[in-house]
Amino acid sequence: MRAVIFLCSIAAVCFFLMFCPLTKSHVPFWPMMVGTTALLGVSSLIVGRKELKEIYAFKLWHIPVGIISAAALYLVFWIGHFLAIRILPFADSQVNSIYDIRAAQNPWVILTLLFCIIGPAEEIFWRGFVQYRLSNRWGAAPWFQGSVTAFQLAAIWFRGAVMGFLVAAALYTFVHLPSMNLMLVAASALCGGFWGLLFAMTRSLWPCIISHALWDITIFIIFPII
Repeated sequence: MRAVIFLCSIAAVCFFLMFCPLTKSHVPFWPMMVGTTALLGVSSLIVGRKELKEIYAFKLWHIPVGIISAAALYLVFWIGHFLAIRILPFADSQVNSIYDIRAAQNPWVILTLLFCIIGPAEEIFWRGFVQYRLSNRWGAAPWFQGSVTAFQLAAIWFRGAVMGFLVAAALYTFVHLPSMNLMLVAASALCGGFWGLLFAMTRSLWPCIISHALWDITIFIIFPII
């Protein structure tokens, strides 16, 4: 638990520097984001090395699940943006400010960073480390291992897996709060909940990694929603 608190504290500080209006102009976003996510991801793999076999068990069906879930999440965001800019007067400007981080950057470089480092590393940390450890902390370890009765499964789901999912999603949302951008905070809450649920349902991190990486490059580079 101490490792979760320590690494989440690092994430909170780094995300504050990247997104807070008072500091973001003094911080090079892409180097900072790559460095932060890489540090958190690698640290998670080292600290949780004994659990890698459980978390990273791979099956071929993870690929289509990752692709379909990325497409579904993109569709949700496209519809959400379409409605938000017609209902909320500030939505359009806030979404545009998110896309401003692409300015003066080579789109192929951004695509590579998102697909190969940032997306996967975020899943390794937030779902594969934070959510997994919190779920185990509150008693969901047998649920992930699949060695329980149906009655025990239900009890563990509510006590461990659900709590781990909710707290991890809340933390993922919390680190985006310094941006003071309601659209970004709402997007992080939706994504944190979506990928957290995907991880809980599939019991493997691969669908989340595939989904996150594909969604990132689609919504930021290939088919932006603005």
